[in-house]
Amino acid sequence: MKDGGLIHIYCGDGKGKTTAAIGLAVRCSGHGNHVLLVQFLKSRPTGELTSLALLPNIEIMRGKETKKFTFQMNAEEKAQVKSEHLALFAKVKQKCFNEQIDLLILDEVIGACNTGVFDKDILIDFLKAKPAELEVVLTGRNPAAELVELADYVSEICKRKHPYEKGIAARTGIER
Repeated sequence: MKDGGLIHIYCGDGKGKTTAAIGLAVRCSGHGNHVLLVQFLKSRPTGELTSLALLPNIEIMRGKETKKFTFQMNAEEKAQVKSEHLALFAKVKQKCFNEQIDLLILDEVIGACNTGVFDKDILIDFLKAKPAELEVVLTGRNPAAELVELADYVSEICKRKHPYEKGIAARTGIER
């Protein structure tokens, strides 16, 4: 992709970080570019993944399904998830250096780093050594200062109100 190579962070406590990243994936694919969407900490089926599968040039990689949130996991379970994430990321790096990937989205990688199921230093090393034209999007809450420093874009999505506060669960077609 011409003039590519910038790093984006979509962060904050509001709804829409992944949605913004997927919007960029749709735009990029619409111009004939190859998009690789990698999801950390997410394994349930979602409507956006079904839709993205219909579009050309978008590849999706995800970890194994987990039945628990990271705060519910014991040390052994977290270590297993971290091992799986590191193996997934090794494949991602190989693809980025050996194939023409124009946009790499690392969805919820910031959360994976913050909860100890991915290594922030491995992510930083990759971002510093990535192919020059590779555009990268990171999503998640509370990015580390080192990630913010490396980024060219940092967009914060701020929650003012959320239906969960009224007891309304995630709805199919809207939040998932």
